[in-house]
Amino acid sequence: MAKAVYVKFETPKELADQAYEIVELARDGGKLRKGTNEVTKLIERGETQMVIMAEDVSPPEILMHIPALCEEKNVPYAFVPSKAELGNACGLEKPTAAVAVLDASKGKPALDELAEKLKALKK
Repeated sequence: MAKAVYVKFETPKELADQAYEIVELARDGGKLRKGTNEVTKLIERGETQMVIMAEDVSPPEILMHIPALCEEKNVPYAFVPSKAELGNACGLEKPTAAVAVLDASKGKPALDELAEKLKALKK
């Protein structure tokens, strides 16, 4: 059986900022789910439009399975530098490791654009 590879890539600042913005737009008018376990379930069910994860999660094994799962289910995903800033973008006062965007609402065009940029980045 092939060993899963943890695919983590450096997201350019411009794309990370766009990811935070999509989370904020989804928080205000769409639907978000937070937390590694919740995000994992939603990817498996095919209910998420995009997944955003924090790079500064420790230990990194917490998120190791998510990129492979996203690849398998064809869900775009991005890394952002800060779990504190990701939590803040969700409207939380505490950090969060991963966020699933279920409905980006007004942020859908930005989400589609970011997904295309991320796809190009991974090639």
